[in-house]
Amino acid sequence: RKIIFEKQWFYLDNAIGHIYGTTFEVTSGGNLQPKQEVEETTTETKEAGTDNRNIVDDGKSQKLTHDDIKALKDKGIKGQEIVQQLIENSTTFRDKTEFAQDKYIKKKKKKYEAVITIVKPSTRILSTMYYAREPGKINHLRYDTLAQMLTLGNIRAGNKVIVMETCAGLVLGAVMERMGGYGSIIQMYPGGGPVRAATSCFGFPKHFFENLHEFPLSKVDSLLSGIFSTEAVPSEPEDNVLVEEESNGLTDEKQISLQETEEESTTEAAMDINQTEDQETMDMSAEDVEFKENKEKENKENVREKQRKQWERRKKLIETAALLREKNADGIIVASKFHPTPLLLSLLEFVAPSRPFVVYCQYKEPLLECYTKLRERGGVINLKLSETWLRNYQVLPDRSHPKLTMSGGGGYLLSGITVVLDKDKSDSSNLEALKMEEPSSKRCKVQDLHC
Repeated sequence: RKIIFEKQWFYLDNAIGHIYGTTFEVTSGGNLQPKQEVEETTTETKEAGTDNRNIVDDGKSQKLTHDDIKALKDKGIKGQEIVQQLIENSTTFRDKTEFAQDKYIKKKKKKYEAVITIVKPSTRILSTMYYAREPGKINHLRYDTLAQMLTLGNIRAGNKVIVMETCAGLVLGAVMERMGGYGSIIQMYPGGGPVRAATSCFGFPKHFFENLHEFPLSKVDSLLSGIFSTEAVPSEPEDNVLVEEESNGLTDEKQISLQETEEESTTEAAMDINQTEDQETMDMSAEDVEFKENKEKENKENVREKQRKQWERRKKLIETAALLREKNADGIIVASKFHPTPLLLSLLEFVAPSRPFVVYCQYKEPLLECYTKLRERGGVINLKLSETWLRNYQVLPDRSHPKLTMSGGGGYLLSGITVVLDKDKSDSSNLEALKMEEPSSKRCKVQDLHC
């Protein structure tokens, strides 16, 4: 299919079979050809000005017009030659400083040289791309915040991790990449099914998905309360008998309809209708019967496929429920658009003690509420609410400096470690804490009034 990227369209057919990191040149017709390593022609950058104060950007410094450049492209002249002609036809190029000349050449190369490098997908590349292009799809999760989440969550091979995210599958893909196909991941999802658009962009092998499980959030409460059914999965889909019964019922109905049509045809024959009309109606009825039979066969196959899929889903759901019921998960990562407090309080029940958990939210206030609820509940230590600060730097010879534009915020993280929660002690400690919060003077006054 046609790929459109940065105002450039091309086909990836010729890229198949090459290694990652290969640089291609887009030729006419959108075809890719591996770029040959040619030594770059050194432009005459020796003649450079001392500063740019006398240069005025009035749009008249370039002699080549837009039509001239288009004509050069139509002739098939390569981008490098077009850039060279732009430099030669610029009246202010020689007056610019050496740094400004380099910047000008780089800018024109990016515009006119159709060069593409195919890079192996990774968490860093995908997170940077999503944050730059579609930050709303990943809840404005910045790439440095995602790196902190993986570190604070102690994501490593062999773990059993619970992931709850609504970031188009980016966080799930990052966890899968870090684990390398070893261990198990349980993805909690809202709605009808999990969203894994970004996960598919990683290009993971099939065995990475063998240990990936999914469980709906709507059934978490029933699992915690013990209402969730854990019946044994049958060796075959259960509804085969129902299908046979339905098919038998359909055949009976069909026979009845055939009998009715025969009776009608006999009455018509008795009423002296032409033989030709009888033959036509019989042919039409035979065609209708064949058409109905084909439709019924297709419907049966579709029903069986649906039943098989439902059976597989039920089997996977029961397996995931059994994993969650063990309550020995090695960590939780939450990065969703929903309020984190009810999510985290319910999911912490499935985590073993002395395990980390990380919660991401674009805003601070929901995490503050979650922080206070966790402190009241107990069972967690080392609670930290943090915000990462990121500034990009340009690192070039004699002109390294921080970029003028920087990200305003990358969201907030709440992290901590689970410990064993003694419910009896926690209840008594909460009562004592409430008593201690009340001033002694008020307690005395209340006692006097009761007396």
